[in-house]
Formats: sequence, structure tokens, C-alpha cells
Amino acid sequence: MGLAQHRRDVSNCRNSFQSCDRSKLTPQETIALALADHQQNVADCKNGMTSCDHSRLSQSEAGESSLAQHRRNLENCQDGLGDCDRSKLTQAELGTVDLLLRERNVSNCKNGAGVCDRSKLTPSQATEVLAAEHQHNVWSCENGWDQCDHSKLTAPEALQVAASEHRRNLSACTAGEETCDYSKLTSTEATTLAAAERKRNYMACLTGSGYCDPSRLSADETLSVQRKGEGPK
Repeated sequence: MGLAQHRRDVSNCRNSFQSCDRSKLTPQETIALALADHQQNVADCKNGMTSCDHSRLSQSEAGESSLAQHRRNLENCQDGLGDCDRSKLTQAELGTVDLLLRERNVSNCKNGAGVCDRSKLTPSQATEVLAAEHQHNVWSCENGWDQCDHSKLTAPEALQVAASEHRRNLSACTAGEETCDYSKLTSTEATTLAAAERKRNYMACLTGSGYCDPSRLSADETLSVQRKGEGPK
């Protein structure tokens, strides 16, 4: 067997490929492979892999694997993710897990995220959740989000939201955004915006920079633009 082929065979054996021919390995390579296989099996057992062969573990390794499995099960129960076998938890661990699950449920209900089981809330927690939901709705309305339900606002909150909506609309109109609703502007705001737009249009025509609508210029502005265009004689 050539050197390159021998190296491929060593690699195949290390990777547990079917093409591995252990009879071609040197004694040192056979020992190294056995050690690597054993270490991989220990790691597989600790990580709960189906490829784990418990019969090949030493007593101490079996103990470490069992402890790792217990910790993994505890973490799954605490996180509410993966497989959780409550029958393998101690009483103290069960108490901790139940406390964490209750706290997570309260948090989910308050934040409107994840799984919320209202039936598991205490009366005081249910009150806190309702208050949090109400505040979330107020916040959504103030920011113009789709989740807003105006019918759930108090009279003072409705006034506060209306003021926020008005400010957003004024800002949109000032910036020339498509969301602007000119019908909701006050007469003063509409007049101010119209004056600002007339000034912008005049400067655009005068400088030749930006959108210019000559038809909206006053007679004096038109004359000023024409003189600017003629330049010095």
C-alpha cells in the first residue's frame, strides 16, 4: 500500500467510514484509533447522542454521563424547551422549575410574547397583566402602530394619542411624505406650510436646484428669476 493510500485509510478509520481497513493500520495507529473512538463515545454519551454505547464506559465515565444527562434534562425543564422528564428531577429542582415556569408565564402574558396561560395567573398577576396590556395599547396608539385599539383608551389617553397623531401628521406634511393628511392641519399650520413651500419653490427656481414650478411664482418672484437668468450685461 502506498503512503498516500495508507493515509486515506487512516483518515477513513478516524471518520468511521465503511472503507476503513483496520488490518492495514500500524499498532500505534490502532491504539490511537481505539483511544479516539473511546473519547468520541464518551462525548456522545455526555451529549445524549443516540450513537452512545454505555457498555463501553468506565464506572467514572458512566457517572459523568449520567450527571450530564441529568443537567441537560434540568435545563430543558427550566427553559421549557426540548424533552423534559419531570420524574427525574429532585423535589428541590421541581420547585425551582415550577417557579421559573410561573415567572416566565407572567412575563409572556405581560409582554404579549410566547405562550401565555392566563389560567395559571394569580388574581394580582392577572391585574398586573391587564395593566401591562393597557400600557402596550397606549404605546401602540401613540406610535401609530396597527395593534392600537382606540376603544380601550381612557379619555385623557385618547387626547394624548390624538396629540401624538397630530404631531406625526404635521411632521409628515412638513417633510412632504405621502402619509400627510392636509385636512387634519389647523389653518395656522396649513398657512405656515404653504408659505414654506412657496419659499422653497422660489429658491429652487432662483437657484436652478430642486423641483421648480414657475406657475406658482408671484409676479415679483418671476421677474427676479428672469433677471437672475439673464445675468450681468
